[in-house]
This record gives sequence, structure tokens and C-alpha cells, in this order.
Amino acid sequence: MRTFDTLGKRKVIIGLIHLQPCPGTPHHKEGDFEQSLEKAVAGATALEKGGADGCLIQTVDKVFPTGDEADYARVAAVAAITQAVSQSTGLKFQIGVQFFVNGISASLAVAKVCGGSFLRITALTGEGDTQWGPVKGDPIPFFAYRERLHAQNIKLIAEVEGMHFHWRGIPKSAGELAKELATLGAHAVEVAHPDEDTNLKLVREVKSAVPGLPVILGGHTNHENAARRLTEADGAFVGTCFEDQWGGNILESRVREYVDIVRSLEG
Repeated sequence: MRTFDTLGKRKVIIGLIHLQPCPGTPHHKEGDFEQSLEKAVAGATALEKGGADGCLIQTVDKVFPTGDEADYARVAAVAAITQAVSQSTGLKFQIGVQFFVNGISASLAVAKVCGGSFLRITALTGEGDTQWGPVKGDPIPFFAYRERLHAQNIKLIAEVEGMHFHWRGIPKSAGELAKELATLGAHAVEVAHPDEDTNLKLVREVKSAVPGLPVILGGHTNHENAARRLTEADGAFVGTCFEDQWGGNILESRVREYVDIVRSLEG
């Protein structure tokens, strides 16, 4: 069983594995699943060899439901891919699952059954805006399902202010939201802002409100800015700068170069 016991102990680098549109979604084409499976295993292998701590298997279906739902065929496809990645990597390599936008119950089921160790959650609680419409967290049935699956070992990384989630309703600071998420049971939170100063402010707000809660950057890092952006953060989800193009192949050499920069910050 994979356990994410390095979370919060060192700066964690998680590479994004972007899938082709899944079966059961409008833009799926014949051959997409096979391409996704091959690409995911190759990408995870490159990440592991390059020194990254793990990967996030993320659906990229172009259009997404915003509720906690997922088509049966979509679940079956991601489960098969996650299982293949699990079988091709070592137990220390972390595997996350995310049915985009907020299919957290399906993500949990796949992670529990197929060798995953964490989820990236767009909306665990409250409401937010996404480009596909409003998304609303519904934690009570999710945690009840988690209990039935005996999936408490699956770590939860929840967005506070990210690339895909923006809080709506009564204004709350990043620190206030992080405190609520930690109280619910989030093991880490995610922030992401293109402006470096604003991003650092978000990291500091969370750390001031909830000391000891790991803060993971949800985007906007690359080889040029990683040393600055990750000075105070506890890790990052990394996508484009590991790939030969957005959604393309992950290159081991780019992973290794980025990881070396981050490890130099740890002394």
C-alpha cells in the first residue's frame, strides 16, 4: 500500500499526467484510451526516474460536470490507467487521482482500489467559480463514502485559491478557508496565482492561520522561477514545463533539472 508519508516533510514535486478525453465523454475518439494508457505509464516512469515524488492522473475531457459525478466508462478508463501506473512504479512513488472538475467520490474509489495515495480536490467545501460553471463542495456524503471504503489512508489536497477554484460568497481570506479545510480533514491545501508576490502572500496567510499545514503550489512554476516560488511553499503540482508541449510527453531530463533546483532549497 502506498502511503504519502513525505507530505510536509520535504518539498513534494508532483507531475501532472494529462489524459486524452475519456470514454463516455463528448470529445472521446477511438484510440484515445490506448494513447492515454501508454502516455500515463511513460510519463509516470519519466517522473520517477527524474526524481519527482509522484504524479497526478487528471482527466482532460474538454467539458466537465461540476458535481461529484463521473460516467461509468470514464471511471473504468481511469481505474485501468491508475492500476497500470501503480504496477509500473515503486511504492514510494505517489499516485493521485482527479476526475475533473470535482468528481471526488469516483477519484477516491479509483485511488483506493487501484493503488493511489492522494486526491487533488477542487471544492471540498463551500462554493467556487470555475470556467465550466459554479462548483459546490458537499463533504458529508463524501466523508461517509470514505468511511465505507476504509479509505482514510488516501490523503486529501484541497484547493484554497487555485487555477480552477475561486471562492464565491461571503469574502474569506486564504487563511480562513485553509483553517476550515484542515478542520474537515484536508492533509494539505493548494494555492496558485500567476503573480509571484500575491502567490507568496497566499502561502504566508495559510501558514500563519494553520501552522504545520503543508501548502502546495497548484501551477505557474517553471525552471526559471521554481527557486523563488518554492522557497516557502511545501511542494508543487507541475505540468507544462515537464512536457514537450502542453498535454504532451513528459521528459525525464526536464523533471530532473526541476527537481535538482527544488532540492537545492532544502539544504
